[in-house]
Amino acid sequence: MSAILVTGADLAPQALALLEGFEVVYAGKTPVESDLVALCRAHDPAAIIVRYGKVGAAVMDAAPSLKVISKHGSGTDTIDKAAAQQRGIEVVAAVGANAAAVAEQALALTLACAKSVVGLNERMHAGHWDKATHKSIELGGRTIGLLGLGAIGLRFARMADAMGMRVIGFDPYAKNLPAFVAPVDLETIWRESDVVSLHCPLTEDNRGMLNASTLAQCKRGVIVVNTARGGLIDEPSLLAAVRSGQVFAAGLDSFAVEPMAPGHAFQGEARIVLSPHIGGVTTDAYVNMGVGAATNLLAVLNRH
Repeated sequence: MSAILVTGADLAPQALALLEGFEVVYAGKTPVESDLVALCRAHDPAAIIVRYGKVGAAVMDAAPSLKVISKHGSGTDTIDKAAAQQRGIEVVAAVGANAAAVAEQALALTLACAKSVVGLNERMHAGHWDKATHKSIELGGRTIGLLGLGAIGLRFARMADAMGMRVIGFDPYAKNLPAFVAPVDLETIWRESDVVSLHCPLTEDNRGMLNASTLAQCKRGVIVVNTARGGLIDEPSLLAAVRSGQVFAAGLDSFAVEPMAPGHAFQGEARIVLSPHIGGVTTDAYVNMGVGAATNLLAVLNRH
């Protein structure tokens, strides 16, 4: 019986039903490379489903029968794709499986920033009534700039359009965009956006794309939202921009290092709203991503 290694502690029952006939091996919630190498040596899996941790050359070399690495989600930056290609191993992703969940998280963070949801809640619980002194930001009529117009970016674009926002977007690979999304260059995103929201995969080309230079090109008081990958943002530059008022507020669901280390500079910063990379973590998305990952790896194995 061929084995499938899951770099996590579980998989949706609907996904497991598709993988009947395989031995499914779990690496646990926080697998490190040595764990994965040992499991690959012990079980020689035909496929790996990647949930947590990184899969690099050492893991691949420990599994001679490995044909496919399937991401439980859409972002494949934790998989060494060059190493996989050299070894003839296919890398596939469950693109769009968590689009609704992540787009909703982006909307939640945008609204939390614009409406000071977290700060006002804390003040109210402490017995304050700030009606006479507080003004929220109205998003209707404002411009939102989306970096990445894949399944998640376009879903969020629809939400922003429904709220009466002007939607502009940068994505060199996007085609057949809906009429309510105006494609623009990066300079226009920085210059014209009242809200900048990141929805692109992390590559070596765009690492740190939101940095001191690009933040300085933005409107003063811009809102920054990131539900994509933490590495897209230079974190010290964002912190400085929030503290100076160049950035009004930031809503972040992903970080350069995860889990976030205790004492991270973002902690305790009133105008940074934080969530622990759970944008894609809903009951529905868990099933969709598991089924997508299983379906994708079966399609590859069936060709071999």
